[in-house]
Amino acid sequence: MTKVVTQLLEQCIAQQASDLYFLPYYQTYRLYLRTSAGMTFFQTITADCAKAWLNHLKFTAKMALSETRRPQLGARRIVIGKQTIFLRLSTVGSFQNQESLVIRFIYPNTTAVQYLMPDQLTQLIQICQRRGLVVLAGPTGSGKTTTLYQLATKLGQNKMVMAIEDPIEIFKAEFLQLQVNEAAGMTYSALLKVALRHRPDIMIIGEIRDAQTAEAAVNAALSGHLVLSTVHARTARKVSTRLVELGVDTATLTHCLTAVAYQRLLPTTNGPAALLDIYEPEAGGKTNEKNWQQSLADAAKLGQIDATTRQAFWHG
Repeated sequence: MTKVVTQLLEQCIAQQASDLYFLPYYQTYRLYLRTSAGMTFFQTITADCAKAWLNHLKFTAKMALSETRRPQLGARRIVIGKQTIFLRLSTVGSFQNQESLVIRFIYPNTTAVQYLMPDQLTQLIQICQRRGLVVLAGPTGSGKTTTLYQLATKLGQNKMVMAIEDPIEIFKAEFLQLQVNEAAGMTYSALLKVALRHRPDIMIIGEIRDAQTAEAAVNAALSGHLVLSTVHARTARKVSTRLVELGVDTATLTHCLTAVAYQRLLPTTNGPAALLDIYEPEAGGKTNEKNWQQSLADAAKLGQIDATTRQAFWHG
């Protein structure tokens, strides 16, 4: 069993999967992978096989084998060659008491997102020199966290960098990384208060998801830190609106929000590459569609993307 499950995990890692899903489907289980290309079907296995694999994975992650309904979290690691990959496991049962499992793969920060327009990353690095709050928006799997880590790595030489995430997605030995554990009282807001006492130069906040996190991130930015974070929004301009909805005062936001970047991972002729739309509130402007669509048009002219990709991502 150990050999079979290890081979399964190695297959996922070989494809640089970010997640592996075990999902019940009638009397069988379907396995899906999430990669930079999105979520794809991997294979179907029997319910008995799935139960054996889940039990093995839960046992190695120090999770209760008898609990198949209530949510559980677990962790383990796998070593391939000289590389250590951390695994975060999450299980929960459906209304039919069929257990599901998701495994998150946390890779060492040895790879970087490729950018359709490399000067956009350079522009972001220059903007970050001004400190304050820099936010990335975009859907799941668009490489936002990797971009945050690339920025922090470029800017964090001889500096104290702290990361607070739920869960940690990238392992970076040079950073002090804290993981949210609400059951233990380690919420985003609680960890942010602790983090500020460590006097970091750069803070990575995995996601601004509620009023408490938004307030803490804003306060950290106002106190002179560079705060890098993500938020759910459909365009760069709508990030400000989302933060106001979370309770951030408009005037306060004006003083702390340095820049916003909307990011998508596009299929290109040279593999997946990120395209950014960077918005600096101080520069003003009412719409970001023109910049985004012009970038897509330029990429299509240069043969970096095809017409189908251009159309699919036309509205962000």
